[in-house]
Amino acid sequence: MASSPSIQADKVTALQKYTACDVSDALLRLGVPGAGFLSDLEPCSPNGSSSDAAITIAPASTVLFAPKGGELDASWPAKNIPSDANWSDMTEPGTIAILRQPDGQKNAVCGGIMALRMSIRGVKGIVAVGRVRDVDELRSTGLPIWSRGRSTVGVGAGSVPWAVQVPLEVDGAMINPGDLAFCDPANGVVVIPQDKVDEVLELLPRLVAADERVKEAVVGGMSVHQAFQTHRGKI
Repeated sequence: MASSPSIQADKVTALQKYTACDVSDALLRLGVPGAGFLSDLEPCSPNGSSSDAAITIAPASTVLFAPKGGELDASWPAKNIPSDANWSDMTEPGTIAILRQPDGQKNAVCGGIMALRMSIRGVKGIVAVGRVRDVDELRSTGLPIWSRGRSTVGVGAGSVPWAVQVPLEVDGAMINPGDLAFCDPANGVVVIPQDKVDEVLELLPRLVAADERVKEAVVGGMSVHQAFQTHRGKI
């Protein structure tokens, strides 16, 4: 199992001044499917969404869950979580763990014990594309944790931990280990492909500056259509 490639600290620092919306604007310009946005996720820890909460940015590590007893087609990766191991013991320090649960399931894939273990291992955040449970315990870890829903039911009711550090498909977009997860409590979660980080950083100052000029023009009485044509069209 390969470790997630690291993203230079200065690039993460440079991204901290922007929002997830800014990042998606850049990714949309670069043709990234879905502009990197992971839909229908809500923060459940530490304290739900807040404009004052810190943005968390770190390379992604991945955990894929399979449907219990389900038949898997050839597109699924080989199972690499041993039967005598727990997936939370295999998560990567310094990453945001992205958990992919099969769509439509009612059980959770992450609870308090798993979140505690990941916290001890040095994981910086958890994004469950699926359900979580034990919300008070999740919050007690202090980790930023996102999910698509909650459950009272444990993982074993419907899911099998299948593989770590493999590509994940989410709503038609691919997330690879080492891609940069950008978790913004006020706006949402965006994933920046590794090979797009430099281009995003190059585009962001120009896009944000253009939007500021658009807002100034609109305040001055210009129509939105004309303001967009004047200030956005040249980027």
